Amino acid sequence: MTYESDTGLIAPGWAGTPAETATGDGALLQAMLDAEAALTRAQVTCGLAPAAAGRAVTAAADASRFDVRDLALRARAVGNPVVPLVVDLIAAVAPDARPYVHRGADSQDILDTAAMLVAVRTLAPVLDDLTRAADAVARLAVAHRNTPVAGRTLTQHAVPTTFGLKAAGWRALILDARDRLSAVRESLPVQLGGAAGTLAAFDALLPVDGGRAPAEERGPGLPLVQAFANELGLAEPLLPWHSLRTPVADLAGALAFTAGALGKPAADVLTLSRTEIGEVTEGRGGDSSALPHKDNPVRSTLIAASARRAPGLAATLYGSLAAGDERPAGAWHAEWEPLRELLRLVGGATHGVAELTAGLRVVPYAMRENLQLTDGLIVSERLAAVFAERIGRKRAREVLVNAAARARAEATDLADVLADVLDEEPELAGLDLADLTEPARYTGCAGPLTDRALDRG
Repeated sequence: MTYESDTGLIAPGWAGTPAETATGDGALLQAMLDAEAALTRAQVTCGLAPAAAGRAVTAAADASRFDVRDLALRARAVGNPVVPLVVDLIAAVAPDARPYVHRGADSQDILDTAAMLVAVRTLAPVLDDLTRAADAVARLAVAHRNTPVAGRTLTQHAVPTTFGLKAAGWRALILDARDRLSAVRESLPVQLGGAAGTLAAFDALLPVDGGRAPAEERGPGLPLVQAFANELGLAEPLLPWHSLRTPVADLAGALAFTAGALGKPAADVLTLSRTEIGEVTEGRGGDSSALPHKDNPVRSTLIAASARRAPGLAATLYGSLAAGDERPAGAWHAEWEPLRELLRLVGGATHGVAELTAGLRVVPYAMRENLQLTDGLIVSERLAAVFAERIGRKRAREVLVNAAARARAEATDLADVLADVLDEEPELAGLDLADLTEPARYTGCAGPLTDRALDRG
């Protein structure tokens, strides 16, 4: 029995998303063919190949005409899929166009360029999803600018904050990810250097009219790189980067950052949607195979899983920076699968966060109830500051520590205990305990901070 491969069966984070289509074997094959066709057209632009050759190679560069599985199997013998692809592409064009297929290029020129094309094409819907998510979170921040919620530090209630400020923080991370990915996407370059990055094979080419390139240009190699980049809409590199892997490392860093940044709202939703907290819900979550009553936070779960995996994949790509010689053995090859998986994880996570934020339901009454779980202790910081002004910091701490202990022991509200304390501390007379112990009145600059965050475009 044979099975279809690469179906995403155990990758629900990206299966069915735009990233799946943009990073599949068919997409990579098409990107390699696009690079080959663009190289021939660039030579046409530079007068190094007849226009008919450019048209012929472009027409033949259709992934549906090639057998992906056959190419994969034949690649085992030569170490990469470009070699068998060139053989098949040459066979697919008319004899007079064959000399202009892959002329002067190396396999790494084509595969590196194809990887950059796949990244650019994958990042387009990723950036759209990040924009959607940022807009959805902005709406949450506006709607809940003043909705008080327990601020939690080291898993415990600390001081009150607002859900609007929490949402504004999510948005800041989403926009940070968007900006990094957008900048990296604009910088991704073509690869063209020939066998050892000198452009020698291209520089030796003569114009098709039989003339010679102007002496000051020292051959057509450098103009060809620019024409190649223009054909594909990628950046022109300063140098061939066969063993200078900055573009891949930059891409890895931006992708890993994005996965981690999206992991923050996912982690928060996973905590806040716990049964015993219930401050948010994904809306329509996922069913359980065993428990009919459950509504699992599956989107947050899958986003969190991506955040956990991304750093390891990025580490492999960073490790490939240590690439020897003018073209490396092993370092370059180690990049292919981790880079694709990282693009898929981030593509799935961004699609998931756009859905998560659009459907997230906020439960203010649960937030209000949870603020009372510590019977007023959540505003102890405020009380300490007010008391210290009247009785000094040391005495204020003593009073509040004792009051908190009594409140816990008697399972009563801190304000009730403090009412007795005020009778014993004349300097504290006249304080409005109802106001001082109201969590909603101790959110600091949460509102203005939310506004400031939302000013960012």
